[in-house]
Amino acid sequence: MNVEVGLAILAVVIALQLVPRQLGSDYRMPAVLAATGLFEAFSYLRNYHGGSTVAALTGSLVLAAMTGALRAPSVRLWVQDGQIWRRGTWLTAVLWIASLAAHFGYDALATRGDSGAGVAGATILLYFAVSQAVQRVILSARAARIPAGLAAGAGAGAGQTMPGMRWTRPRA
Repeated sequence: MNVEVGLAILAVVIALQLVPRQLGSDYRMPAVLAATGLFEAFSYLRNYHGGSTVAALTGSLVLAAMTGALRAPSVRLWVQDGQIWRRGTWLTAVLWIASLAAHFGYDALATRGDSGAGVAGATILLYFAVSQAVQRVILSARAARIPAGLAAGAGAGAGQTMPGMRWTRPRA
């Protein structure tokens, strides 16, 4: 897969992150990205299976998990009508872009001078899947800390937040 396709997918991922949506346990997008990404990665690894290629792949997936964990706090959570909602911020978008740059940068460093260079392009979908899945797991953990009465709507007005908590209703 080439950089242009990776950028197009990144644009879709960012666009979906910046739109207010109910936080759910739907992992369809990461699952589709992972399935397609695994196919791409295995197809690539059939031709390139050197030590630096495996190291680049392993390190890339660790990097994906780390960037997903670092990005998760930039997503705002709030309660509206008894449901937990989420929306990424401008920082979320910047961190997604930085994540893609880190993915390709790591590939360039890990496979320097090796015939397996280019593993980043072959694993971009898998990278996005891991990063997004880790981010969602962390968001779900943050949402689980919201008091049950607030999340159930007991005394909660639209967009109500708890004092001292990091989830807030985004500005219009």
